[in-house]
Amino acid sequence: MKAFWEERYSSRLFVYGENPNDFFAETLNKLTPGKIILPCDGEGRNAVFAAKVGWDTYAFDISDAGKTKALQLANKVDVEIDFQVADAMLITYPENTADAVALIYAHLPVLIRQALHIKVISWLKPGGKLILEAFNSLQLNNESGGPKNIEMLYTKEMLKEDFSALHIDYIEDVEIELCEGDFHNGKANVIRLIATK
Repeated sequence: MKAFWEERYSSRLFVYGENPNDFFAETLNKLTPGKIILPCDGEGRNAVFAAKVGWDTYAFDISDAGKTKALQLANKVDVEIDFQVADAMLITYPENTADAVALIYAHLPVLIRQALHIKVISWLKPGGKLILEAFNSLQLNNESGGPKNIEMLYTKEMLKEDFSALHIDYIEDVEIELCEGDFHNGKANVIRLIATK
């Protein structure tokens, strides 16, 4: 998996663009800035946006090339982010310290996904918010990005089970038009979730 992302992020261009995910940005703008953690943040577009609007921003990805571009983007807009190269199974942050965690297109094999979601719950403070956007199972019919393995796509039932310890504020399957660089482009079927610890 690491080799795949190293190759993808080695491009000079930001393959998912430099702007944040729309749902993430819209939701974050409604919250009071604090500490946020962004797992699997690729080239850092969402982490950089969070820092730009006042959040104390921590992010990680498995790719060294992703980190390099994330820090370049942070430098370009003059913000600081704490970006680590780490495996989702091994990364740790202190429990009950994050005001928000955002999972934006964090598609992982089942056991890794479940382990990461348990960690996400532990990282959130009581009252902390989870923001998630990912492809749902209908995305298999589209050419706008995402894994072609149905086990790595999301359903409402999966998310409700994984995050049963949180209060689900909002969960919805939505068909959208993605315009996020070369690899997220066109009609897409996604699931969006906001939950509170």
